[in-house]
Amino acid sequence: MARRTLPILKNLTHRSTPGPFLPKPDPNTRSVTYMPRPGDGAPRPVTLIPGDGIGPLVTNAVEQVMEAMHAPVYFERYDVHGDLKRVPPEVIESIRKNKVCLKGGLKTPVGGGVSSLNVQLRKELDLYASLVNCFNLPGLPTRHENVDIVVIRENTEGEYSGLEHEVVPGVVESLKVITKFCSERIAKYAFEYAYLNNRKKVTAVHKANIMKLADGLFLESCREIATKYPSIKYNEIIVDNCCMQLVSKPEQFDVMVTPNLYGNLVANTAAGIAGGTGVMPGGRHHY
Repeated sequence: MARRTLPILKNLTHRSTPGPFLPKPDPNTRSVTYMPRPGDGAPRPVTLIPGDGIGPLVTNAVEQVMEAMHAPVYFERYDVHGDLKRVPPEVIESIRKNKVCLKGGLKTPVGGGVSSLNVQLRKELDLYASLVNCFNLPGLPTRHENVDIVVIRENTEGEYSGLEHEVVPGVVESLKVITKFCSERIAKYAFEYAYLNNRKKVTAVHKANIMKLADGLFLESCREIATKYPSIKYNEIIVDNCCMQLVSKPEQFDVMVTPNLYGNLVANTAAGIAGGTGVMPGGRHHY
């Protein structure tokens, strides 16, 4: 694949050099980017966790696509399932080493005090940013057109932290922790993503009308970061109104930044509008 793309890259490099008959590049524009690319075309190891449910079907399809493309990657496979108590340390080590992991969903038993391996991975690797891109696909008819939404969700705190305990029999307390550090970090990720990918607007999703301190801190952090990106429009929306707007007029949204729990609901709603969670790309990142 590297040999086939080399002439194209050389041509692009040659054309990008300003000449007497070519306009100079605009210094205010940034090239579209999503993830760091390996530059030498050498085979790159990727950790593979097929997971449970439809996970093996989805990851197997990705393997077939990579093989058909002759992509310079190879997979280190680990059979991890949701009924384990902990993610095996060799899996964590493989992900740390390879920097990239293709993972199917791991089943989490409902109730019973069993910890989610999905959440364990997020905490262990500090995968603070969950990104899901929901957009219309050619050949897949949906109720709405012109849908192209990126949901960026804080992934390490909030209700998903699992900080809960039984105070007395019949009374359970669940804690929602929001910090300025994590809120600013996810807001900066969202605005930087929007800036690098030529997006025009970032919408913060919240429930600060009720949770005035916790979600209030999240909004305060988003507002502070927004002042550093004057070229990007910033607005806010309450999460229940957001869900209604998503199913009635989704084309109004561009990039959305959310706390942990709201992001799960918003991303799945947006994915359903665009065709379903099975066809919408997403991932969790630590940069």
